[in-house]
Amino acid sequence: MVVDGGSGNTCEWEGRWNHIKKFLERSGPFTHPDFEPSTESLQLMLETCKILVIGAGGLGCELLKDLALSGFRNLHVVDMDTIDVSNLNRQFLFRSKDVGRPKADVAADFINSRIPGCRAVPHFKKIQDFDETFYRQFHIIVCGLDSIVARRWLNGVVLSLLVYEDGVLDPRSIIPVIDGGTEGFKGNARVILPGMTACIDCTLELYPPQINFPMCTIASMPRLPEHCVEFVRILLWPKEKPFGDDVTLDGDDPAHIQWVYQKSLERAAEFNITGVTYRLTQGVVKRIIPAVASTNAVIAAACATEVFKLATSAYTPLNNYLVFNDVDGLYTYTFEAERKENCSACSQIPLDLHFSSSSKLQEVLDYLTQSASLQMKSPAVTATVEGKNKTLYLQSVASIEQRTRPNLSKTLKELGLTDGQKLAVADVTTPQTMLFRLCFTS
Repeated sequence: MVVDGGSGNTCEWEGRWNHIKKFLERSGPFTHPDFEPSTESLQLMLETCKILVIGAGGLGCELLKDLALSGFRNLHVVDMDTIDVSNLNRQFLFRSKDVGRPKADVAADFINSRIPGCRAVPHFKKIQDFDETFYRQFHIIVCGLDSIVARRWLNGVVLSLLVYEDGVLDPRSIIPVIDGGTEGFKGNARVILPGMTACIDCTLELYPPQINFPMCTIASMPRLPEHCVEFVRILLWPKEKPFGDDVTLDGDDPAHIQWVYQKSLERAAEFNITGVTYRLTQGVVKRIIPAVASTNAVIAAACATEVFKLATSAYTPLNNYLVFNDVDGLYTYTFEAERKENCSACSQIPLDLHFSSSSKLQEVLDYLTQSASLQMKSPAVTATVEGKNKTLYLQSVASIEQRTRPNLSKTLKELGLTDGQKLAVADVTTPQTMLFRLCFTS
């Protein structure tokens, strides 16, 4: 047996891949009808197939371990977070000495040192920091994200990579996405073939809405530690602007979280409320749901299996959504999530917005943020008015927000918009600008 530390040199031993060969070098009752057994499939998986894992948290650690042990050597992992002591109970690639270090770096180092021949490449960045060239190099993308916004942004990226020739999708431009998610004792895994099957935005209704507390409770009658954190997040941060006028609260910035934590403690002391901790503060700000290690293991195993199916074409992939629930007993089922003909992300046609000419711009923004099928966060709206491109409202830049704020109380007619007008809407949920068609109702 020849084993090294995973530096990328040849490090094989007799029988290492016998279990994989049984799947790839012979047919069986469960193999894909078009599958042709061969010895080349294993080498393709070991040396050629390049996998991107997004997220190195509870689910991401399991995914990296499963994929590397299955024979996928060319792995890249992206995570913008650093290791906290609270991660150590379930994110098993990390140790106490790693606290404070980037998750991606530590996870890749551990996998490379533990699994001979594996070449995991870390990226301590946000997924928004990469351009299309970066994403285009991968054969399959696997997600272990805890954010719907991040999922939707990635969804927009893979859709933007699709190539159409005379209206026909070129299958070579498709990068499959395997998406896993966990929530306590519940979880799901899904297979997305961009341009062919339901995308993330096609099924936004499947994601639970964010829980919001009544403003009157937060401001006047707080009873829970979460109320104190929300008071600081919603009311105190915009008022005091602790890091500057144009700085928004970033849940991934330790300095921001520490400020919110200290102010939340002061608020809690004022109302004799106990239970405000740094971890709770971070959880409320980032909308983090407590994780269970066993659920992560189940969902990661399902996702890794789907990667193997797609990479080798040996078995029929999941079609296309798996639900797992062991809150009360054990329950699992699969179903096919259907594509929406008018999906704002993948339909390639402008969506119609039905409003009267006397409706105010604020009503349009409310629809964009509250609609179950859109769920935008901070939409910026532009339109061509009298031959000039005009920003109707932009929230993300303080100076422009102040200048365009009066437009919110104006009617669509007063803004110079007409029936059939095209509106361009940008939002943090997608890298692409979405087009809408304004349809006036009588």
